[in-house]
Amino acid sequence: MTFRMSVDQRERFLAEPRVGVLSVSRPGRAPLAVPIWYHYEPGGEVTISIEGGSLKDRLIRDSGTFSLCAQRDTLPYAYVTVEGSVRWDESPSVEDRLRIASRYLPAELADRYVEDTHAGAVVLRMRPERWLSTDQTGMTGALLADQGTSPMT
Repeated sequence: MTFRMSVDQRERFLAEPRVGVLSVSRPGRAPLAVPIWYHYEPGGEVTISIEGGSLKDRLIRDSGTFSLCAQRDTLPYAYVTVEGSVRWDESPSVEDRLRIASRYLPAELADRYVEDTHAGAVVLRMRPERWLSTDQTGMTGALLADQGTSPMT
């Protein structure tokens, strides 16, 4: 039994508003892994906004790449991980940053967040080059059926 998602499934999953975990390598230590807001539309780029000059920014500049993992942490478990090279936008538009923040905050809070954090922000765009995905819906349903329980959806 395979749990790998189809291209369409993984792209739709990644496009849902989830907090992602950004990972980037760093010399002599374990990779940096931090939660992050992001934006993605099927067929497009993963877009994140970070503070210019921050540890994340410096490590991604050194590496030229990062990975992002988005997951469903309730039954049935699923995740999508993407990685790819990065393009920087040193002068992001307010609209670019609002596109990200509005996935996670109500409109008035997204506006305020972007206004309060816009100075010094950079936007990074990553076109996914490699994907990993798993959706355990089938397995979870079979396990729960064995216990006489219906699967959660």
